[in-house]
Amino acid sequence: MRWVIAAAAVLVMVPGLWFWLSGGDRVVTAWALEGQRAAQEAMAAALRRLRAGDPAAVFGLMSICFGYGFFHAAGPGHGKLLIGGYGAARAVGAWRLSGVALASSLAQGLTAVALVGVGLWLVGWSREQMTESADRLFAPLSFAAIALVGLWLAVRGARGLWRARRAAGHTHDHDHTGEGQTCSTCGHAHGPDPEALAQATSPREVAALIAAIAIRPCTGALFLLILTAQLGVFWAGVAGTVAMSLGTASVTVAVALASVGLRQGVLAGLAGGAALARVQPWIELVVGAIIVGLATQLAIAAL
Repeated sequence: MRWVIAAAAVLVMVPGLWFWLSGGDRVVTAWALEGQRAAQEAMAAALRRLRAGDPAAVFGLMSICFGYGFFHAAGPGHGKLLIGGYGAARAVGAWRLSGVALASSLAQGLTAVALVGVGLWLVGWSREQMTESADRLFAPLSFAAIALVGLWLAVRGARGLWRARRAAGHTHDHDHTGEGQTCSTCGHAHGPDPEALAQATSPREVAALIAAIAIRPCTGALFLLILTAQLGVFWAGVAGTVAMSLGTASVTVAVALASVGLRQGVLAGLAGGAALARVQPWIELVVGAIIVGLATQLAIAAL
């Protein structure tokens, strides 16, 4: 079991460490920020054409918004951290986690629409006030929520290790007989059931993942929505926010698929066996601790 855990840690951490030490993360960040800046300028130009009555500007605006969402998600972000970490830690299907990634991106856009709607027409906030609220209030809240999800994974893993240790001690009291994890001598399960372990996520877990990401609205969506509200074409801002969310989802869905594929590749030899049940708590504990550490650092930096 230990060599499997070590191999998984090497496969996950070494490439990331090399990428960070080589400065690759800074290169990607600079590229993503430049893409966002260019998309914002193109967005403003498309809105001017739309206000002037050019119907073709609608399609152009949607394309630009999709591109902005892609560049926004390509840079450092909390959504990739949570989706990727969860996919690596839990036995969740690729399609299910991809659906969570898509729903999270759309929910994040909905948060931006709600914030601008309430801020402009109910509270009377300025653009600066709404942007500051997103950066100073919602960003730390989102990182804190992600840290809580990581803590939950770590606690779940620790509890799984404790139960496995107790079950192992119980098997020393008598001979273990019977198929699978259930002992025919005493009728108790002496280890985690691989089939139960493979049950993906509950609706409560899915809701927690989506909420942790959706708390923080995208600043690009706020920019678009405020500008379209001022120009009298708020509907275009809402449509553009949906396109922006889909652009973001194009990256987070890819992260979801990659994390599930990596997990399945590393643990392929253990699938469905008792060894997987023994390794799973360690994976949740380690990945959860990593998520807590990174999210806490991001929350402190956002304050």
